[in-house]
Amino acid sequence: MRRNTGSHRSRAVVLAAVAALGAGVLSGCADDSDDGSAGSSGGGGDSKGKTVVTVGTYGVMGFKQAGLYDEYTKLHPDIKIEENVIDPASNYYPQLLTHLGSGSGLADIQAVEVGNINEVTTTQADKFVDLSKADGVKKENFLDWKWAQATAKDGKTIGLGTDVGPMAICYRKDLFQQAGLPADRDAVSELWAGDWQKYLDAGKDYAKKAPGGAAFLDSAGGLFNAAVSGGSEVYYDKSGKPIYKDSPAVKKAWKLATDASSSKLSAGLQEFTKPWQQALANGKFATVSCPAWMLGQIKEYAGDKYKGKWDVAAAPRPANWGGSFLSVPQAAKNKDEAVKLATWLTAPEQQAKLFEKQASFPSAQAAYSLPQVADAKLPYFDNAPIGKIFSQAAKDSPTQVLGPKDAIIKQNFTDVGLLQVEQQGKSADEGWKAAIKTNDNALDQ
Repeated sequence: MRRNTGSHRSRAVVLAAVAALGAGVLSGCADDSDDGSAGSSGGGGDSKGKTVVTVGTYGVMGFKQAGLYDEYTKLHPDIKIEENVIDPASNYYPQLLTHLGSGSGLADIQAVEVGNINEVTTTQADKFVDLSKADGVKKENFLDWKWAQATAKDGKTIGLGTDVGPMAICYRKDLFQQAGLPADRDAVSELWAGDWQKYLDAGKDYAKKAPGGAAFLDSAGGLFNAAVSGGSEVYYDKSGKPIYKDSPAVKKAWKLATDASSSKLSAGLQEFTKPWQQALANGKFATVSCPAWMLGQIKEYAGDKYKGKWDVAAAPRPANWGGSFLSVPQAAKNKDEAVKLATWLTAPEQQAKLFEKQASFPSAQAAYSLPQVADAKLPYFDNAPIGKIFSQAAKDSPTQVLGPKDAIIKQNFTDVGLLQVEQQGKSADEGWKAAIKTNDNALDQ
């Protein structure tokens, strides 16, 4: 569960949400490479006669924290698991590519972020095991679009999904009441059902009676990411051609984001920065585009002061923002055991446990009917039925065409173009040109 370097949840920037949902507790968990982490990424060595399976990750994947490694080694006492964590993700991925190129230094299992999965699947698929053929793996257990993201044109599936970031809108119901808007989550969902423009229209109504000092939304960049994440062809078309300059999905999301800024509906913040965190603590905005992993951010930084004042409504349109995969390199020293572990960790039962303990929303749709997911509610968010809300959003999200540079393209739209509009007073056209120029340079266009 992470914000990737361009789209969100980059583990280097965003704290992982830790949830003990049975007790109704969510808290942030900082990037972690604790005593359970291995000091090197290569696997295969024996530890007191045990086979050591190494897992290469970035940030907090949550497997160790949720007790899944301990559970697996109790079931398989001849196995020892060592996790090697590299942060930030921007350092992890180049190292992974280097090790793939040399065929050495690889962990037995390597995590891959959604912003990088297309490049790996398109250019490195021959260096990974086809996990669709692993014992116990069932394609139908996973969301169709999640499975497709890690499947090459020849049908080889090189990664099993760990989590996804289905979209909702988190909102301050007390501020909505003060502004004369409905506060009930079903009524709020109806305000903007089917169209992100309705979300901005609700914002304009909010602004007419807005409580002093509280903007409607936190960030134009956050709105852009939420809206664009519901498109099918966004930065690349199905042929693999970059289309970010002319993409209808990108242009529509850009207009929404810049309109929010020019209409003074946005607080003008860059998400996940200190000012953004402080604004949460001080109640400076009423809504946040809210993939499942954002819940922990809000609880962590808004704090007890706002417990019960935040709630969760459906997003205007289904979308997904974030997610990861587990893959097994062909060069893995303990390939067979790595496949077994990766298969077990991503099975519906384990994904449900990970959600219960870490708030990492399952990519295995077969987990949605399990009680840990189906019955999940959060007291902090006025007992919002997050299992139902996010399950429906995940099922309805479109299969998005991914390209090799999705992460950097999205980052340049938000952290270059929109940031200039929000914080430097540039016009929407000037910000667009800056983002396009930066992306052209990054892709050598």
